[in-house]
Amino acid sequence: MALKRREEEPSGDKKKKKRVGFSAIDSGIEANECIKIFLVRSEEEVGASSHNTVDPVDLNQFFGEDGKIYGYKGLKINVWLSIISFHACAEITFETSVDGGKGITDLEPCLQKLFGESLLEMKEFLQSFSSECQYIRNVVSNGTVVLCKAGEEDDTGSTIEVIRMGLNNLPVGTLYSRLVPLVLLFVEGGRSVDITDPGWDIYFVVKKTSDQTGDTLIELLGFATVYRFYHYPDSTRLRISQILVLPPYQGQGHGRHLIESVNSIAISENLHDVTAEEPSDYLQHLRLCMDSLRLLTFSPVRTAVTSAAAHLQEVNPPKKASKAQLAPPAHLAEDVRDKLKIGRKQLLRCWEVLLYLSVDPKDSKSLESFRSWVSDRVRDEILGKDFGGKEKQLVEVPNDYNPEMSFVVFMSQDGSEGSGRGQEQDQEELLNKVVDEEMEEIAESAKRVSSLRETQEVLHILG
Repeated sequence: MALKRREEEPSGDKKKKKRVGFSAIDSGIEANECIKIFLVRSEEEVGASSHNTVDPVDLNQFFGEDGKIYGYKGLKINVWLSIISFHACAEITFETSVDGGKGITDLEPCLQKLFGESLLEMKEFLQSFSSECQYIRNVVSNGTVVLCKAGEEDDTGSTIEVIRMGLNNLPVGTLYSRLVPLVLLFVEGGRSVDITDPGWDIYFVVKKTSDQTGDTLIELLGFATVYRFYHYPDSTRLRISQILVLPPYQGQGHGRHLIESVNSIAISENLHDVTAEEPSDYLQHLRLCMDSLRLLTFSPVRTAVTSAAAHLQEVNPPKKASKAQLAPPAHLAEDVRDKLKIGRKQLLRCWEVLLYLSVDPKDSKSLESFRSWVSDRVRDEILGKDFGGKEKQLVEVPNDYNPEMSFVVFMSQDGSEGSGRGQEQDQEELLNKVVDEEMEEIAESAKRVSSLRETQEVLHILG
């Protein structure tokens, strides 16, 4: 880790040189404002700050309770992260360092907290591009190939593979320890997993190419960590913990490759189902779209959706008695779990997308019936199925973190306070706001599923 202090401007008259200091208590600088992170693949890219910069989730969390750095003027921290060996190097520059009332932040422990042993001095970091140029190939060579696909049309000769390995394998665990900083930087709420636990597997999505000499080159594009849970009485379920595609390779379908691979393992090994641990919005949306697409290929699901959609056209809005006719049949959940390894909770999420896809967008009556059905589900989830409008109350509150979801549910003590017409009207407005957001998410997911289905049909015709 290199520290540089910028030289002061030359002055012809030393007597007129001003003394630099803090005139007031140091207000500090947020880590997000002075740290830049660059992903580099060669020695030549180190120092070329005009490209390859990436935006992490939040750097402030690694610098004290308030996320600020104190005691520096003109502070800049450039972190170079190799996507060849996954080592890192930090270059720190500043004009002056003075205690302005809140001490001087010791930067090295903060960076070590984030990057751990992968943080190297500049000389050693630059050498790693040649000394560890085949690091990824050496680690994944003994893994099990779960998926193999041809590369892009403009990248002939390359293949995309997903390789599964146990995390308690020493070389794999060492690689994962170098990948942990990426989890902390790019996965919201990300944290490391216990590599000594034999229940953990890791899936690497890699790109294989051959150089002019015929030697195989392997690039790591992303990875997913998956835990094997015992399921009573004699089965196992897979839980996706983390999934990350490196920023340069995002938007190319590699996240789908990872999830497809996990699903295929669950099916081939006849496991119970696949779930996700506290999924991010991205992962939840991706699984929702992929599982909805898989469900469309399952004949019993298509039949049930068609039946529910036909009933949707007959009722406006759905009555209590018709809820069961709009929901998936009871036996379907077990069939889906057995054949596709999609759990009941995930099936219900996908069901709304599939039902929405079956509704004619020009049929306002059916759309209104569908919205009413979703509204009943939202009301039951937030206020409870036994809600009578007297005990539980939905109240909007200020929320800087997520203004779109700024409400709380509370239980009144006697069931009478706050039950007037005005508050009931406010509560209905808040519920309608939540339902509007749910409808937008369903519509967005349905649009994505339609796009993926069209792509699959084209590939099937061309294939």
